[in-house]
Amino acid sequence: MFVVKYRPKSLKDFVNQKEALAKFINWYNSWRPGEKAALLYGKPGVGKTCLVEAFANDKNLQLIQMNASDTRSRKQIEEIFVNASQSLPIFKKGKIFLVDEVDGIAGREDVGGIQAIVDLIKKTRYPVVLTANDVYDQKLRAIREYCELIELKPLTVWDVEKKLKEICEKEGIEYEKEVLNMIAKRSDGDLRAAINDLETLVSGRKKISLKDLEILGYREREREMFEALKILFKTTSLMGAKMSISNVDLEPDTIFWWIEENIPNEYEKPEEIAEAFERLAKADLFRARIIHRNYWKLLRYFNDLMTAGVSLAKKDVYRKFTKYSFPSKLRYLSTTKDERGEEKEFLLKLSKILNCSTKKIRKEFNPYFQIFQKDSSFLEYIQKLKNQ
Repeated sequence: MFVVKYRPKSLKDFVNQKEALAKFINWYNSWRPGEKAALLYGKPGVGKTCLVEAFANDKNLQLIQMNASDTRSRKQIEEIFVNASQSLPIFKKGKIFLVDEVDGIAGREDVGGIQAIVDLIKKTRYPVVLTANDVYDQKLRAIREYCELIELKPLTVWDVEKKLKEICEKEGIEYEKEVLNMIAKRSDGDLRAAINDLETLVSGRKKISLKDLEILGYREREREMFEALKILFKTTSLMGAKMSISNVDLEPDTIFWWIEENIPNEYEKPEEIAEAFERLAKADLFRARIIHRNYWKLLRYFNDLMTAGVSLAKKDVYRKFTKYSFPSKLRYLSTTKDERGEEKEFLLKLSKILNCSTKKIRKEFNPYFQIFQKDSSFLEYIQKLKNQ
């Protein structure tokens, strides 16, 4: 993925954030055991984690990291950090600890996590860095007094556009300048989102234009969907789950695929995952009847099953931070739009010649066409037909 391939390996590759970088380097250079940790905060995609990783590479430091998706109980934090904080690095000049998305710590699964981090900051022989989206979250009150706060601001459109241009040039992709500018504007300062959008746009292409932007959903709608998923999966209220999608400006079919993609991201118990997919499957039956029989009165059952049905499949709320994913099915349909359009156009030409439907050609004739492809004269005929 582009976000991994072009992740900054050094601070020289880091995009902007000069003020935050200067504060971070000054904090590190003046840090002594028992002093404050650094708490990097800002919107997603502004480079909080990347900054620490790039800095560790530059300084040849061993990075001990706890990811946002981990359950961060006192026991786990102590297992990962406490032993490492007392030992010397073998192949590196030093160590640096990173607790990512610390504002995701909450609930019974993370019991004692906040206090364990405070104890780590007080006792460790090595610097500790925390990251958070919302530094003023109520549950971080106990941590803030032990941290030096360093804000990473949203990147400018120019900064994001410059990085996208660099990626396109390295990948050999031709582009219209307005395309990169539009992607940068839609990202709202989130470089990771902009790079993901670019990768979606260029998949299967070596040239992109303004017209290709149609395959991208608006970033505002995607943010709405992330918030809706958070409510849907975390609530224990039937009405709350049903109302979670009320303000989402997306078609019910699209919402269905968002929920389907993220059930395994949220639920951990096999029986809960199975129950959630069972209810989603029943919703899909209503969806099929709506489409094939035009029974729109069934839409309310479809919506109730895919929201309240899936939400109430869990026994307890998972009080953890969950990174929700864009539906792989929708991404695939977006990236293959041109290819599928060409196929549809070709099938329509064949349907006129063979006097039958495109569905019949795809189902009954295609297997024979695959056999005939060994015949060069048949291939010449097909190519001629495509060019007509």
